[in-house]
Amino acid sequence: MPPELPRRRYDEAAQPLPGAAGIYLEVQRSPAFQEVRRRYRRFAFPATLAFLVWYLAYVVAATAAPGLMARPVAGAVNVAMIAGLGQFLTTFLLTWAYARHARLRRDRAALELRWDTQEMTRGAGQW
Repeated sequence: MPPELPRRRYDEAAQPLPGAAGIYLEVQRSPAFQEVRRRYRRFAFPATLAFLVWYLAYVVAATAAPGLMARPVAGAVNVAMIAGLGQFLTTFLLTWAYARHARLRRDRAALELRWDTQEMTRGAGQW
C-alpha cells in the first residue's frame, strides 16, 4: 500500500498555487503518487522494450533470413507463419499481463489517490 497523501503541506519559502492547481501539484509530488508512477514504469518500460525487440527480430529475420523463415514446420506451415502467429499471441499475453499488473499493483492505490484528491479539491471549494 502506498504512503498516505500529505494534507495541504506547503514549504514556507514556496508560494502555493491557488486552488486546484496547487492541490494537483501537491498530489503529483506526493510519495503515494510517485509510488504509483514507479509501479507503472517498472512494468511498462521493460514490457514495451521486450515486445519491440521481439517485433523487430521478426521483421529483421523476415528480411535478412528468408530461407530460415520459409523453412517448413508442418505441411504448408513455415517458421514465418509460426512467428507471425506468435506476434498475435504475445500481444494478447502482454495485454493480459498489463491488466493483471494494473489490477493487482496500481488500481487500488490510484483510486485512493483519486478520492483523496477529490476530497482536497472539494475542501478548497474547487470541485
